[in-house]
Amino acid sequence: MKRPGTVSSAVFIIVRRLLIALAVACVLLLIPDRESRVPVGANQQPFAWNRDAFWKSLEAQFTEARATGCSSLTPRISASASAIQDALRTMESNRLSPADPLWARLETNLFHLAPLVAACPDGLPNYVQLVTRLRKGVKRQSEQWNMNAPDAREKIYRLLYGSRAALEEVLLQSPSNAAPTLVAGTDEPSRTPSTSVFDVTLHSGDILVSRGGAPTSALISRGNDYPGNFSHIALLHVDEKTHAVSIIEAHIERGVVVSTLEAYLADKKLRVMVLRLRADLPQVVADPLLPHKAASAALHEVKSHHIPYDFAMDYRDHAKQFCSEVASAAYEPLGIRLWMGISHLSSRGLISWLSAFGVKHFETQEPSDLEYDPQLRVVAEWRNPETLLQDHADNAVIDVMLEDADAGERLRYDWYLLPVARSLKTYSLVLNLFGGAGPVPEGMSATAALRNQRFARNHQAIRDKTLALAARFQREHGYNAPYWELVMLARQAKMEIAAD
Repeated sequence: MKRPGTVSSAVFIIVRRLLIALAVACVLLLIPDRESRVPVGANQQPFAWNRDAFWKSLEAQFTEARATGCSSLTPRISASASAIQDALRTMESNRLSPADPLWARLETNLFHLAPLVAACPDGLPNYVQLVTRLRKGVKRQSEQWNMNAPDAREKIYRLLYGSRAALEEVLLQSPSNAAPTLVAGTDEPSRTPSTSVFDVTLHSGDILVSRGGAPTSALISRGNDYPGNFSHIALLHVDEKTHAVSIIEAHIERGVVVSTLEAYLADKKLRVMVLRLRADLPQVVADPLLPHKAASAALHEVKSHHIPYDFAMDYRDHAKQFCSEVASAAYEPLGIRLWMGISHLSSRGLISWLSAFGVKHFETQEPSDLEYDPQLRVVAEWRNPETLLQDHADNAVIDVMLEDADAGERLRYDWYLLPVARSLKTYSLVLNLFGGAGPVPEGMSATAALRNQRFARNHQAIRDKTLALAARFQREHGYNAPYWELVMLARQAKMEIAAD
């Protein structure tokens, strides 16, 4: 029989060895990943408006219009709208190149009309019609353009993104009951199975382009040579017999999945746009059910086997898929190559941050850029007027954070959490083997997960401060801060947080 002292000594030795082993394991788990060199990127020239003085002049026109009163402004608004309508009729009756001077005139006139309508919201319905008519006409004109040519790419961006931005500045100043949730587009004919959602008929094969409420959604929207409004792509399938709706989409956490319409809408959406293949495309004329076949093939594919999320954003290899690739991979075998104008990501700061999250391909398919594909019509767009300011604040914060990235700031992470994150990654890998999803997404490293966590925390802190400053701006000026003011408020918020 062992003496008590001997037993105590043996226990002490075991505990000590366990503590030493644990300490060694923690030290090993604290060893950082090797820092890789920042990739070159797409090596293009990112678009920049460079019109700060012009934006401020529009704000001055708005404050002047508010003081003038709508009764005095009505003739100006009518004359301006009439001039835009004349230009739109010219656009609709002629074939125009991207270099035609009519485009610059339309862009400028729409911007100049916006502050007048913002001050007099009775003109909002007519302004919405002008913007919608412009979008429809630009989309039709672009069918003859080379969308990989810089002049065409810039022109369609200025007109479609610019007119949306102008409209949303008007919406932000309008009473909530006056701002439309739905803006109808082109009711492109389709012979595929259909369903009705919020008074809009959707067809199997339609593509849903949306914007989520997470900080990474804002980064995806703005992280582009042509910063945009959308962060997510999903493909709609409607069963030909039951008319049941399935949404095929890729999630970072789970890979490619099938969602119900209810689950899709329950996942926070700040905006949703519906795109549909043109009915006059030769492939669709030859087979009107082509969009339904694409959606059916995608549905069968995801139900037959697991498709991991593609953090590298390689749209050519469909073994893994990111959200845009779900749509392009479905249509590709049927002869439709989406994203006629491929997306470029060139800013060195942006490339540094995205590569830290695992992105490897910077000529790819960004969600916002699908709107500019001439093969597709815009069927409808929903916005939530109550969250539009949040949407703009999220974008402004990302734009300001990316200024720091361009100045050389790398994405940081809480290094002391590496042992925990790597343990959770190991646990997640085990769950992945059995078809489950763990706390660290499949394909994402523990370090990238920590970077994402820190990035989201920083974004939220700046966003919350920015919204507080925006609320003060509204109280002091009597109107909501337009986007250029939000950017300045975001810079101020970041500086105040850094000073605390």
